[in-house]
Amino acid sequence: MRLEVLPEAEAVARRAAGLLAAEARASVARNGRAVLATSGGSTPWRMLRLLADEDVPWSHIHLFQVDERAAPADHPDRNLGHLRESLLGHVLLPEGHLHAMPVDAPDLTAAAARYEAELHAFAGTPAVLDLVHLGLGADGHTASLVSGDPALEVEDADVAVTCPYRGWRRMTLTRSALARARSIVWVVTGADKAVALSKLRRGDDSIPAGRISVANAVIFADEAAAGSQATT
Repeated sequence: MRLEVLPEAEAVARRAAGLLAAEARASVARNGRAVLATSGGSTPWRMLRLLADEDVPWSHIHLFQVDERAAPADHPDRNLGHLRESLLGHVLLPEGHLHAMPVDAPDLTAAAARYEAELHAFAGTPAVLDLVHLGLGADGHTASLVSGDPALEVEDADVAVTCPYRGWRRMTLTRSALARARSIVWVVTGADKAVALSKLRRGDDSIPAGRISVANAVIFADEAAAGSQATT
């Protein structure tokens, strides 16, 4: 896992967008398409807006969600709304290439199983995503995998439903699904993430993020989050 420290959040967003675009192009050149999953949270929206300005072969991209809150469709907490505003409103993603998590369904467990089947149709069984973008919470959570939640321990499924966290139940890719990804790009900004980032780099399994190990992973962090950690 490589850490690259940049001066501030804007530089992190720009650098991450560039790498995501390059990885997407490489996957399309290699396989004819790329299966990408993006996370929610407050950090990535600027990165996704910059990604819209990059050279990406969108006609060959299938875009999945890493996680989503089970909030009403028009609720500002829904990741999908931010994704549409930041990225999808600025690119020509073909119809059927956006795979939104079906969190409006009355039976979330059954909906998670359907989303897993959809993921398998494009990324294989078990799913192997070409590229995943992840964030990092100050408490060490990533995706919607939170310490103490049974979803964190799921190993026999690629999609799970969580207990309520910060007001919402959530649908999330599981730890095993994330760990199979060919490449992970972590985007981490803010001084409140410094302790969690240090644990992530050490593979400290006391935090959910530390339990996801992918050889081809890079962390883009601003100086506030990285603290005294050197670029390696």
